[in-house]
Amino acid sequence: MCRNIKTLFNFDPPVTPEEIQAASLQFVRKITGLNKPSKANEASFLAAVDEISEISTRLLRSLETTATPKNREEEAAKAKARAAERFGT
Repeated sequence: MCRNIKTLFNFDPPVTPEEIQAASLQFVRKITGLNKPSKANEASFLAAVDEISEISTRLLRSLETTATPKNREEEAAKAKARAAERFGT
């Protein structure tokens, strides 16, 4: 369930709000154990996703580094190669 949470800091191009929202959704799913909340819990679930997204955005904007930004395509290719080696696909 949590495999979609990716590192979002120090990339070129920078992270998008949609990527932060998706990671926040995965985080809330992980800690609640719910893939889709019931109607009774939906408002709380979605509010938590929004709050975590806002906090994550503030965090990512406040972080500083002297490292050069990572290239998204190169990092995706590396991850794909690791998965192929690990799972033999």
